[in-house]
Amino acid sequence: MNTINQETMIPFIPKKRSRLGILMDIRKNKLLYVMLLPVLLYYVIFHYAPMYGAIIAFKDFSPRLGIWGSDWVGFEHFQTFFTGPYFWRTIKNTIMMSFYELIFGFPAPILLALLLNEVKHSIFKRTVQTVTYMPHFISLVVICGMVKDFTSSDGVINDLISLFGGERSTFLLEPSLFRTIYISSGIWQHIGWGTIIYLAALTGIDPEQYEAARIDGAGRWKQMVHITVPGLMPTIVILLILEIGRMMNVGFEKIILLYNPSTFETADVVSSYVYRVGLQDFNYSFSSAVGLFNSLVNFILLIFSNWLSRKFNDTSLW
Repeated sequence: MNTINQETMIPFIPKKRSRLGILMDIRKNKLLYVMLLPVLLYYVIFHYAPMYGAIIAFKDFSPRLGIWGSDWVGFEHFQTFFTGPYFWRTIKNTIMMSFYELIFGFPAPILLALLLNEVKHSIFKRTVQTVTYMPHFISLVVICGMVKDFTSSDGVINDLISLFGGERSTFLLEPSLFRTIYISSGIWQHIGWGTIIYLAALTGIDPEQYEAARIDGAGRWKQMVHITVPGLMPTIVILLILEIGRMMNVGFEKIILLYNPSTFETADVVSSYVYRVGLQDFNYSFSSAVGLFNSLVNFILLIFSNWLSRKFNDTSLW
């Protein structure tokens, strides 16, 4: 009877790296660590160090007294926000804006990547990619200026409407149209850039799978459904988790460039409210409390979405 080597049956268990091993690894790959250093410094300086300033959310901050010299007020600013007249409006608008972005904006790059993957004419494919990439590199101020010009009463959209017998109107003055304009312009601006990740993920799919599917008689539609989409799922899940984790981070820059008092009802979100209260009214402590609450909600959403993905799927952030 053949004997079994017991050593081959013992699974490999990685040992905990010692300090000496870490130092040797740094010395061996010092150039890689030097390249990593600017990234670490960026996050330490601009993301972790400013966390110290979050203390003013619990203080009545005065620039003259400084952070530690200002009086503690506890959760007073949070209570003011929760019981204030703008709490439910900003929360509702933020959630609605993020929900529409998740429903319409998130799948758009995926669909474009799948369509481009089926295009066999290389020149046409590169042309489409270039045209869809271009809006991403245009300044947001310019983008918002273009949106205002297109949707004004004498803009190109109203020209088309009047051509077919419709009446002219200023769309950005209509509260019911603001979210549609915001989401659609965002899709137009970022759809091409978003396809880069998905097209890169498509290159990792084994071409032999497509060859085997063609031999079995599968057409291009079935190949996409049973090979391409499953190959993209890990990337889709990771990006979806990250997207859910920043649902409350609707950027105030584009909002304040497009909205006006007549559209506050549907356009005013948490970030734009923080901007008005903090920078225009100089109420730094109150705006910090609102921003801290917003970040906490995002953190909870990120943890929950990752837990949900790990429970029902093999793909998760950690």
